[in-house]
Amino acid sequence: MDADKLVETTRARILLVDDDTANLGILGGLLQPQYDVLAAPSGERALQIASAVPQPDLILLDVLMPGMDGYAVLARLRDNPATRDIPVIFVTGMDSIEDEEKGLELGAVDYITKPYRAPVVLARVRNHLELKRARDWLKDQNAFLEAEVARRQKENEGIQRRLLQSDKLAAIGQIAAGVAHEINNPVGFVSSNMGSLERYVRDLLEILEAYAALEGLVTADSAALAAVRERKEQKNLDFLRDDIMQLIAESREGLQRVGKIVQDLKSFARVDDSNWQWADLRGGLESTLNMVSNELKYHCTVHQDYGDLPKVWCLSSQLNQVFMNLLVNAGQAIAGKGDISIRTGQRGEEVFVAIADSGAGISPENQRRLFEPFFTTKPVGKGTGLGLSLAFSIVQRHGGRIEVDSTPGKGSSFTVWLPVKPDPAPAAANART
Repeated sequence: MDADKLVETTRARILLVDDDTANLGILGGLLQPQYDVLAAPSGERALQIASAVPQPDLILLDVLMPGMDGYAVLARLRDNPATRDIPVIFVTGMDSIEDEEKGLELGAVDYITKPYRAPVVLARVRNHLELKRARDWLKDQNAFLEAEVARRQKENEGIQRRLLQSDKLAAIGQIAAGVAHEINNPVGFVSSNMGSLERYVRDLLEILEAYAALEGLVTADSAALAAVRERKEQKNLDFLRDDIMQLIAESREGLQRVGKIVQDLKSFARVDDSNWQWADLRGGLESTLNMVSNELKYHCTVHQDYGDLPKVWCLSSQLNQVFMNLLVNAGQAIAGKGDISIRTGQRGEEVFVAIADSGAGISPENQRRLFEPFFTTKPVGKGTGLGLSLAFSIVQRHGGRIEVDSTPGKGSSFTVWLPVKPDPAPAAANART
């Protein structure tokens, strides 16, 4: 720190302790032009003043006093955490080595002997006040550095958590893309086979119809014809004819649904979308909604009100993660049956996605902590407290914000606001992280 930072900006406070009022007068006369001087005629009074606020910056303490002498006062000062750091200079007429050693062992910083010599008194007072200011500054700097180290450590831990979460999301995306690819192949040839099977069954049914027509032309009631008729009745051919086509139609519909899930899985993962690009938020919302439908469909009715949205410059897979967290949280906030609404729209150069639920709501004190890492209102084992923190970081990375509106007992609404085109400088910096 610069030397001028140590220059005294306020007058230092000096406490004089002596049972002799004449000595108090002499020392006070020397020091008052430069310092604020306090006086105590006894050790007991000195301890009271030293413990009060504001405290003295330096104490000049007489050794020989009736009742509580200077050694006892110094010992009491050092035993008290509030006063142990106040420097004490002994003032005494004794000049033996033993007396000086005893005072220094107890914690005195210096000695001034009687009779007083003004230059000596002023020089030692000034030196010890400067040393105290330097010690106080170092103490403050140490406290500041410790707090800064703790803050940086916490910040680094947050960054590390986000990096781990990003790696985890990337791994999930790769797995999802791989699973989608593996499912897509068998779904493709099964779907193709179902088409062929449907044509073959129709051909067989046409042949059966032709045989049925031929059956009416046969006049002789032979044993073979009777056996055919009996077999038709046993197998319920009319039912089979209708049910086979229905089963094929249902199977084709199921394959189409599997194909849609695979497509949504690939859209949600978007492993190749590691760079910023223009993306359709509505498509991301719909694919994400399909991904979490199993979490919602049994107890939530989802209402969709999509406004016209332009494409947004973003990392679409990360925004899909935000939508997934908000949708899952909305579903978990509803204890029984309830409603979830999704609204989208544009205002100026911003777009919004609002996800609201009819759940339990969030108390005002918890709303202030929603985006803190590891904070959760869910029961133990039901949540990590990282979902909203991660969502907040992702939206902030896109130059946006999340607004929360919640009333206990009535539900919550989370609105994600995003610029259509973020500020290019932060976007470029984020693209490198």
